[in-house]
Amino acid sequence: MSMPFYVAPEQVMKDRADYAQKGIARGRSLVAVEFADGILTCAENPSRNLRKISEIYDRIAFGGVGKYNEYDQLRMAGIRHADMKGFTYSRDDVDSQALANQYAQMLGQIFTHEMKPLEVEILVVAVGFEPSGDRLFHIRYDGSVTDEEGFVALGGEADAIRERLAEADLGSLDLAGALRLAATSLAGPDRQLTADELEVAVLDRLHTGRCFRRLDNDAVDDALSSSSS
Repeated sequence: MSMPFYVAPEQVMKDRADYAQKGIARGRSLVAVEFADGILTCAENPSRNLRKISEIYDRIAFGGVGKYNEYDQLRMAGIRHADMKGFTYSRDDVDSQALANQYAQMLGQIFTHEMKPLEVEILVVAVGFEPSGDRLFHIRYDGSVTDEEGFVALGGEADAIRERLAEADLGSLDLAGALRLAATSLAGPDRQLTADELEVAVLDRLHTGRCFRRLDNDAVDDALSSSSS
């Protein structure tokens, strides 16, 4: 009788992590930046139909990088979770931290128990009525969660993008300044991204009810071409 092939648990986890990271690195990156009147989310994405950024609920948005069909399933699960909680209790009871924890449990369960991990990183952002109430939750393929402040970057070039973002003065940003910062951070020093190559959305704290809105190419062009504030 042949003995079953043994692989150490540490090696299994490492192989799964390497597999997920390679899949995520093949995709384009995404950033979110806080500014005076809300949170801007910007992704390098030339497609007008396959969205990386979406609305989840009144003051909550979602972003994903990696394998599209996998993070889109997570997006839909988040919408169902938020709608059910808002319908069962109150719209005010839909909470971004609870949603991020739900995502973390799903991703952690798949990473630990399934043969193939999800090749995704996701972002849950919520805009508060005051800047102190803003929330940026970065959830990785293994279910780990980071509560970020000021900005967050996801994707294969996230480390380099974070370094560029860290050099900026976030306290003085308006919407146009936040968009220029996001676009230049995504592009890096050797290229320039145009409105056609970007997907941009804003959670506007000054709105009542649904705060999520997308910026069309004209609005993005205007912001990119305007002088720094």
